[in-house]
Amino acid sequence: MAKIEVTETGPGAFEATVEAETTTRHRVHVDAEYAARIAPGVEAEELVRRSFEFLLEREPNTSILPQFDLSLIRRYFPEYEQWIGG
Repeated sequence: MAKIEVTETGPGAFEATVEAETTTRHRVHVDAEYAARIAPGVEAEELVRRSFEFLLEREPNTSILPQFDLSLIRRYFPEYEQWIGG
């Protein structure tokens, strides 16, 4: 199983490092209003970690974009918001 490390780099900005067969780094932007809507009460850092768990169940870390806004996940995986809020 991959190891996910998330670090806040600024307001709404995070770096996620995924250690698997190949280690990857990803810059993720989290809009506070979007985060509050899909996962009320969950800290943004934890939301990013859970989002990577979701993504890694569906694709290898080398297929995850190196930089993206968290809301972009729903474009590729329509079930994301329901999964993350459940």
